[in-house]
Amino acid sequence: MTTTSSRSRLGKQAAAILFAVSALVAGAGPANAQSSDMEALVEKGRGIATAADCMACHTVPHTGKPFSGGYPIVSPLGTIYSTNITPSRTSGIGNYTESDFDEAVRKGIRKDGAHLYPAMPYTSYAEITDDDMHALYAYFMNGVPPVDEPAANHTALPFPFNIRFSMAFWNLIYSTKAPFQPSPSQNEEINRGAYLAGALGHCSSCHSPRDILMGESASSFLAGGFVGPWYAPNITSDAVSGIGGWSEDELVQYFRTGHADGKNQAAGGMAEAVQNSLQHLPDTDLRALAAYIKSVPPIRDERDTRPAHQYGQAFRSEESIRGISASNEHDSLRNGRELYSGYCASCHQIDGAGSQNQAYPSLFHNTATGSSEPANLVSAILYGVDRETDGQQVLMPSFGERSYVNPLNDQQIVDISNYVLTSFGNPAVKVSLLDVARARAGGPVPFLASLQPYILPLVMVAMLLLLIVLAWFVLRGRKKQQSSYGGVR
Repeated sequence: MTTTSSRSRLGKQAAAILFAVSALVAGAGPANAQSSDMEALVEKGRGIATAADCMACHTVPHTGKPFSGGYPIVSPLGTIYSTNITPSRTSGIGNYTESDFDEAVRKGIRKDGAHLYPAMPYTSYAEITDDDMHALYAYFMNGVPPVDEPAANHTALPFPFNIRFSMAFWNLIYSTKAPFQPSPSQNEEINRGAYLAGALGHCSSCHSPRDILMGESASSFLAGGFVGPWYAPNITSDAVSGIGGWSEDELVQYFRTGHADGKNQAAGGMAEAVQNSLQHLPDTDLRALAAYIKSVPPIRDERDTRPAHQYGQAFRSEESIRGISASNEHDSLRNGRELYSGYCASCHQIDGAGSQNQAYPSLFHNTATGSSEPANLVSAILYGVDRETDGQQVLMPSFGERSYVNPLNDQQIVDISNYVLTSFGNPAVKVSLLDVARARAGGPVPFLASLQPYILPLVMVAMLLLLIVLAWFVLRGRKKQQSSYGGVR
């Protein structure tokens, strides 16, 4: 009897366990589906963040802390430091709702209502579609590890650029875009390329010149412009000033590796874009981007008479300088030819042809040496080149003040640059001491930034004049009152 009862109880327990397990399995279906949907959404957001190159500005290299901020963005108005955009609730954007996130990314307004500076390219991100914004938010909240540390540095621009509210008026002029809508007159590939270049890649932020108020010039779209000491070249379809002479395959090679044989190699901000963003995009996206750029209306620079990549040829002068100095003095390299031999020929070869694999590129058929604007040649010498694609690093040491090789002074950089231009590039272009000094100082100073030293004194003078005028009105009023009282007496 007891045995039968025990078996009965065991049977009921087993049945209950089986029922519970079956219920869990049945209930796991929707949960697994939801989890799978979230994983797909986060992965989509990861791709959007990569195409938008968020990593480049919000991550200090070699720290192992993605998106934790503190990266310095040197602008003509001062250095702007990126913020922590990890989902940390104490130091990042973990307390942002999706609406808060949208306001910051597409409108440049933080959760606390303060305005962002357009070093954050929200004027371009305004074109991101609603679906992509949703995925981007899911990625940053669920796919990025939180870093509970504030960014190491904080933005502190000089007066009056430190008044963030002034951006509200700037935005009325320049932040006017809406979410992207495909053009019915273009095919799917061109539309995809337009979205990648405009909304996500924000190409015009660097490759379009800026007007007097530091906004992008709509009439010179992608016609080239300075980004600090570097020059982002004309990438319109013009065959002479732009990339009209490039094939789509060459553009894709450049996007993927930062190098296009016989054309150009990425340095500065473009090297970062290739390393952190472009090389990771699918081939279909890179081809769409190339197709779109090839379709951009051409803009010709009147200084250009032939494509920059067509200039130059191999040239040897090494034999002519051998044995001319019997001394081992440090300053025995006295001109551009000798300086090139001592500092450059070991990598770029004595005839300027570069290394066999072109990791050290040829100095002829090279847009940096053939361009009518020599800024990138000077900046490459001053700041070096560093990019990594497909696990392979391309490195040229800098010869500026912080060089770990041997710093060059301004005159030496002028001499090397002009030797390279004359021997391998565009001989009509000359580098001056002013060009080098400008590059060392961070690039050309735009009109708005040039006014900064005078704005505070002008404001103080204006306030003093206002006080004088107010005092005059007060004194005048008192005199009238005294005169009136005198009449009554």
